[in-house]
Amino acid sequence: MSEPRAMPLVPLLGVAALAAVPFAGLGNYHLHLLINILIWGFIYTAWSIMGRFGMVSLGHGAFLGVGAYVVTLLWNTAGLTPWIGIPIALVLAMILALVIGYPCFRFRIVGHYFALVTLALGEVVRLTIVALRDRTGGSLGMTVEGVAGGTSLLALQFGERGTFFYVALAAWLFGLWVWRIVDRSMLRYALEAASEDEDASASIGVNVTRAKLAITMLSAAMTALGGALYAQYQLYINPETVSGIGISLQIVFAVIAGGMYVQLGPTVGAVITLLLAETLRVTVGHDVHGLDGTIYGLLLVLFIIYMPQGISGYAVATWKRRRTGPPQAPTPRAVAAR
Repeated sequence: MSEPRAMPLVPLLGVAALAAVPFAGLGNYHLHLLINILIWGFIYTAWSIMGRFGMVSLGHGAFLGVGAYVVTLLWNTAGLTPWIGIPIALVLAMILALVIGYPCFRFRIVGHYFALVTLALGEVVRLTIVALRDRTGGSLGMTVEGVAGGTSLLALQFGERGTFFYVALAAWLFGLWVWRIVDRSMLRYALEAASEDEDASASIGVNVTRAKLAITMLSAAMTALGGALYAQYQLYINPETVSGIGISLQIVFAVIAGGMYVQLGPTVGAVITLLLAETLRVTVGHDVHGLDGTIYGLLLVLFIIYMPQGISGYAVATWKRRRTGPPQAPTPRAVAAR
């Protein structure tokens, strides 16, 4: 079998292997880690969809919090199934992205100014959640009301981790599919051109504001979906884990470390952050508050300086160099022809 024909089989074999994981005899702990990697891999992929075009958001914790809290509040207070609550949360996240994004893109607030605006957005959402403590539990968080028997398709709750594994796997695959669609669309070229020079892009007919709004609202909706799935799996949420500065910076670190320009880069970032968090939990525990954030910050600086393309980007570039071989020195005849 030739290599071009063999390559499309690799993703299919990978998906088949993942689908067989619940039958591999893994313990609950390892299956729990895999589910979290898939959920966070989806969330990180949602951020990279806009981050790869130079739109660095430090406030995606806001959209994550909207997805988690809106679905949970609707279920706990009104008994509204997550199958209805999730679309409502997605619409609210998109409206929030529109309200914040339109004035920024209309008046060309870009770079670190845009990052600061989104940073403030994440804090506003976190403080709002804390302020509504009668409904949300404030900084103590809130628990998603369980169902009798622990399993209900209507409540999107499953007693067996293996079942939710397939929900997380479907979401993760959906995120990769959206990333690929965007990567092959005209929207990508419009945003890449706008990130280089907005005036030149507008002069050739690119509606820069509309393009940026479209990708921002798509990223916000996907992040809110990730927040809703996280809440339904953990059955407990609090402002520190689904909103605010800390979680937003974790998202940025994971995507940059994994590689935002490679389809699987954000998933690699999810593996790094979760393994780091578990290692710190086992070795240090909770004795040193904020240690994980400090390590994230130090690693982020190192990756930006020494490996800006991320682990996946570096691996892909190395593989391409080895495949093509070292550059050939020009022959004397070629030099003379110049």
